[in-house]
Amino acid sequence: MSVWRVVVAAVLLVVVSACATAPPQNRDDLCDIFAEKPDWYDAVKAANKRWDVPMSVMMAFMYQESAFVAKAKPERTWYFGFIPGPRPSDAYGYSQAKDDTWAWYQEQTGNRFADRDDFADAIDFIGWYNRTSQKLVGIATDDPFRLYLAYHEGHGGYQRQSYRDKPWLVEVARKVDRRARSYSAQLGRCRTQLEDRGWFDGWF
Repeated sequence: MSVWRVVVAAVLLVVVSACATAPPQNRDDLCDIFAEKPDWYDAVKAANKRWDVPMSVMMAFMYQESAFVAKAKPERTWYFGFIPGPRPSDAYGYSQAKDDTWAWYQEQTGNRFADRDDFADAIDFIGWYNRTSQKLVGIATDDPFRLYLAYHEGHGGYQRQSYRDKPWLVEVARKVDRRARSYSAQLGRCRTQLEDRGWFDGWF
């Protein structure tokens, strides 16, 4: 293989990888998201089957946490407007899972090679965490408002009702709830079409 062929192949690999991890163009419509990224539909469907958390709820969480940006991180603190400081937490990836919580997920599920910037792993994490919220603190898996409060504050924080001192967080949880309901209605209109895809559609 010539040097130029190697270079072209490397460039194509970079382009394909960038397209695979780029956020969907229309993040407000779940049907458009899954039409653009059919492999995401397969991953969310698998997480739904494993954890019994609605697909619309999991996707609404991911939208809120990272806007579907694979390598998302919390905004860094800046001093004097130009000196970079620390980030407020070690949250990372699609689900904005913190190091300790991600390690807990890996231990509990046996998914030790899971990556926070891998969509399938991140959506599985969201499903697992919400299912754990149902088991530990009794929140229904179709209650995105309370599930999000527990997701943000942790199960201990949720039980202590720490969110009562954070009206901004309560409003964010309401936004997640509204988006989950909107996503659910959208999915109802296109799920049959998604299920009828050919097996090869997810590769293109």
